Amino acid sequence: MKRFMAFALSLTLSAFAAQAQQSTGSPTAKSTKRKAAAKTDPTVAAQLNELKQAIEAQQQQIRQLSDQVQTRDQQVQQLQQRLDQSQAATTQAESKADTAASQAAEQGQAVTTLKSDMADLKTNATNAAETLQETQKSIQEMGSPVAIHYKGITITPGGFVAAETVTRTRATSSDINTPFTGIPYTANALSKLGETNLTARQSRLSLLGESKVGNTKLTGYWEADWLGTGVTSNNRQSNSYVLRQRVIYGQAAFANGLSVTAGQMWSLATENKKGIQNRQELPPLTIDSQYNVGFTWARQYGFRVVKDFGGKFALGVAIEGPQATIGGRGFSSVTTANAGVTTTTGGNTILDAPGAGGGLFNFVDTSGYSINKAPDIIVKAAADPGWGHYEVFGIFSDFRNRIYPCGVVGTTTTDTVPGTTSLSCPVDGSLAPSAAGAFNDTRTGGGVGGNFRLPIVPKKLEFAFQGLAGDGVGRYGSAQIPDLTFRPNGSEALIRTAHGLSGLELHTTKWDAYAYAGAEYGARAAYQGYDSISIAKTPAIPATASSPAIPATTTTKISRTGIGGYGSPFATNSGCQKELPPSNTLGQFPPASSPFTPSSGSGCAGDTRLIGEGTLGFWYKFYQGPKGGFRLGVQYSYFEKYGWSGNGNVAGARGFAPKAVDNMIWTAIRYYIP
Repeated sequence: MKRFMAFALSLTLSAFAAQAQQSTGSPTAKSTKRKAAAKTDPTVAAQLNELKQAIEAQQQQIRQLSDQVQTRDQQVQQLQQRLDQSQAATTQAESKADTAASQAAEQGQAVTTLKSDMADLKTNATNAAETLQETQKSIQEMGSPVAIHYKGITITPGGFVAAETVTRTRATSSDINTPFTGIPYTANALSKLGETNLTARQSRLSLLGESKVGNTKLTGYWEADWLGTGVTSNNRQSNSYVLRQRVIYGQAAFANGLSVTAGQMWSLATENKKGIQNRQELPPLTIDSQYNVGFTWARQYGFRVVKDFGGKFALGVAIEGPQATIGGRGFSSVTTANAGVTTTTGGNTILDAPGAGGGLFNFVDTSGYSINKAPDIIVKAAADPGWGHYEVFGIFSDFRNRIYPCGVVGTTTTDTVPGTTSLSCPVDGSLAPSAAGAFNDTRTGGGVGGNFRLPIVPKKLEFAFQGLAGDGVGRYGSAQIPDLTFRPNGSEALIRTAHGLSGLELHTTKWDAYAYAGAEYGARAAYQGYDSISIAKTPAIPATASSPAIPATTTTKISRTGIGGYGSPFATNSGCQKELPPSNTLGQFPPASSPFTPSSGSGCAGDTRLIGEGTLGFWYKFYQGPKGGFRLGVQYSYFEKYGWSGNGNVAGARGFAPKAVDNMIWTAIRYYIP
């Protein structure tokens, strides 16, 4: 359209010029006339000038329009090229679509295979990532390992270093642990003296070994401290106390919840934190290594089988190492006094014997080793229903001794009971002690106990209680009230005991605080009619210049009315409140080889009826983290011990019951191995 307008405008201008030439005639005339007209008609000249400018402007617009048309043509050409390319691409895509459609059936199986391969690749990638993480962790642990890996076994060291003190207002002549029933009555010289002992012997070492064979987890654990005493141990200079075996056992735990454990371990009767699991025992938080009065425990040989039912309920049975402890006094016996030295030369029963050094028992232990018939058997059930932990258990013990009916026999030279001149053997009538008619006697004892722990504030504040009562189970309590005593005929009389411990424990990030109250009770097991034969030998006195020699003499006395057993109401306790000089004949300052014995007074049976302890303490954690733990502990305990009353076998006399009181403070600084 724009080309057409430009062409029409050019034709118009050409026609106008031709008409002007025709109206003026010849060129000369035309020129003359034009000049004349130009001179004479200025209006025409102006119009021509305007027309010229208009033509130039129009031509410029034509050029601009021409440029725009050319640009538009180029854009149209580009669009056409793109359209052609699009059509070609569409045709090619349709062709490929047809080809793909024909191959879809063949590709179905390939897609399924590809998905499976992708799943395998994803699994392999996950496993590779986990392996990489474990490798990175192992590399990090090479500089600071948390365990030692040796031939497929993971070995984890543990324990702590302890620096501890104990101060007592009434001395017990003991280290960091307290012999609770040995707290002195007021007649004992130790009750007049306080003591402060400083020790590092409770420091502990442990090693835990773990591995797996198939689905079975194998565990070995060893733990020791320095609270053992060797024959040469002393406090004079080197303080050379020996390493003591605390715990050492092996365990196989199967995937079905069954586990078998054997070795030396905490007794099955000891409270567990959860279920029935080794290394989950919950002793009191005390610094005192004898723990607290009323706590049920022992560390001894055990063979234990436990079945766990999904973490909510567990059953266990164990056979454990037995040991009988004896209490009381006044048993039937034969004693001989020779030159002022009195020894027991015979009796009618034997329960234990001193350890044989060649048999690796402690031959200087005066309490001896019981000659056991069978192990203790303990069964236990534990429940963890979701709130609290609950346990019930039973202990069965067999006690055996050998009785000698003809062990206490003889004839008298001085009647102590009118009409009694001899005590003969009931088997053959002989008057000389013998083993005639000896036989073994067995008594069965046991008890029932329970433990429970309630989370008053979960993971913060707990209330716990435990207790045990029965016959012949006193040694399972911290105070060690004896298991048995003897009747006049030499047979065993099991002592009925009961003990309990309650406590509150508070746990925070920095603090562990505790308060305990415990008590242990031993019932009377008293008898009359014990036989005793006392033989006194007087040496001959040499002759002097003025007198003949006095010959040696032997005086024998017999009594069949003796009182004895445990807690006899006829026992003499008057001496429990009266202090006497030291009993050692070497004096108050004897050589180290023969130390004197602080006297407990004359006539102080003092069999324990009840002992109680109240305890307050805390542990403050200065640091607890990957580099171990650093803690400060302080404990205070108050004790009261009550003995059974006795009237000294005086008819109508009122019995006297001795009492002992003690206050003790412990401190501890410990660094725990990470």
